[in-house]
Amino acid sequence: MIRNQWYVILESKEVDRKPRKFRRMGESLVLWRDQEGKVACLVDRCCHRGVALSAGKIVQGKVQCPFHGLEYDGSGACTCIPANSRIAAVPDNCRVPAYPVHEEHGWIWIWWGDAGTGRSPDTQPGDEVSTLAHNAGITQPESTPLYFPDIDGHFSMATVKDPWNTHYSRVLENQLDVVHLPFVHHNTIGRGNRTVVDGPGVEWIDGRMLYTYVFNRVDDGTPPRTPREVPVPPPDSDFKIELIMPNLWENRISGKLRIVAAFVPVDEEHTVLYLRTYQRILQVPVFRSLFNRMMCRSNLFIAHQDRRVVQTQVPRRSALRGGEQLIQGDLPIIEYRRKRDELLDAAAGERR
Repeated sequence: MIRNQWYVILESKEVDRKPRKFRRMGESLVLWRDQEGKVACLVDRCCHRGVALSAGKIVQGKVQCPFHGLEYDGSGACTCIPANSRIAAVPDNCRVPAYPVHEEHGWIWIWWGDAGTGRSPDTQPGDEVSTLAHNAGITQPESTPLYFPDIDGHFSMATVKDPWNTHYSRVLENQLDVVHLPFVHHNTIGRGNRTVVDGPGVEWIDGRMLYTYVFNRVDDGTPPRTPREVPVPPPDSDFKIELIMPNLWENRISGKLRIVAAFVPVDEEHTVLYLRTYQRILQVPVFRSLFNRMMCRSNLFIAHQDRRVVQTQVPRRSALRGGEQLIQGDLPIIEYRRKRDELLDAAAGERR
């Protein structure tokens, strides 16, 4: 996972006023809503004796450890040690790592910043709780997360989620892969045997959003056009695939229909894929609900066609220089890997 990035990790409806445990980013996290409804996210381990805070309860908007009653606010600071009395001062080092949270569009993001787990640059994954008392120096977000700007309140939406047994980068790349369509999806979205890939066209927007334009066609014996030979953007179509780093994707099918995906890292070998339908084709509630449910089923069926293949890829995590023999049609994947390496290098430089 890339440090110092906003990651979608959950849908808003998955967090309420009870402590909820989730495995995300290779760590056990506890999330809850305080008295104002604001979401908090901490590492799920009490700094006192290592008990899971998610096994406790919420007391006046704070999470209470079930073992000895220590209470923590959304910043990770311990505000009460009952054994010392409620009026006693709490030592400053009695705290657990907290991650900044942003909630919008029905999603919950966390800022995956350096030192958020109390981890030093030399600490290995899995050792994140070895220095839980330290939470100083966390890299703070400079801005709020980016989202797809043309999705507004006129769209209705419905979401389905699906577990995948592979690294999130592989799941994400699959949605940038314009070459696999006639083979993996020969009886669904890849019908028509359009095996030749002209281009594809790619375009970076502000260095944060990648647009991919698809020009697949039936093989007529002529060679594919190069990426420089295809129009970017196409003058006769608004269809495109959009990627927001590090883990959001949109299939802009039309002005009235979109599919959005969040590729949520669980750990190095597991991902939760959230697939959300946005539509404004049908507005009558009963028909709108039926259409959205049907779209969710369709999206899941198509995703499972992909999952069967993608889960066999090795290594689990993709890499720009991973020994694969990439071809012209893989340009969107190459662009993603380049940007991923750039962000990884930047995060590593910030930690030095």
